[in-house]
Amino acid sequence: MANYIDPQSLGLLPRTVVEEIDTETLAIVINRKSRIIMADGRKILAKAEKIKQAKPGCKVVLKTTAPLCNKTLQYFADHGIGVIRQ
Repeated sequence: MANYIDPQSLGLLPRTVVEEIDTETLAIVINRKSRIIMADGRKILAKAEKIKQAKPGCKVVLKTTAPLCNKTLQYFADHGIGVIRQ
């Protein structure tokens, strides 16, 4: 069963869904049908940076059902954000 964390405790907006994968990994969960493009990627990276500031040493990944633009996928790889596709 998924263990969700209160996003406000990490400095994020309340509608952001954050799931604890394990003790050192947190996932930003995005469940939608439309493609994730660079504009979305920049916003997701900003959220990941806030999580890393709130919990130093924690790995942040993106957990999504949406297709990803190849440019955005490379952008995440360059910034150390892993992607879990459901």
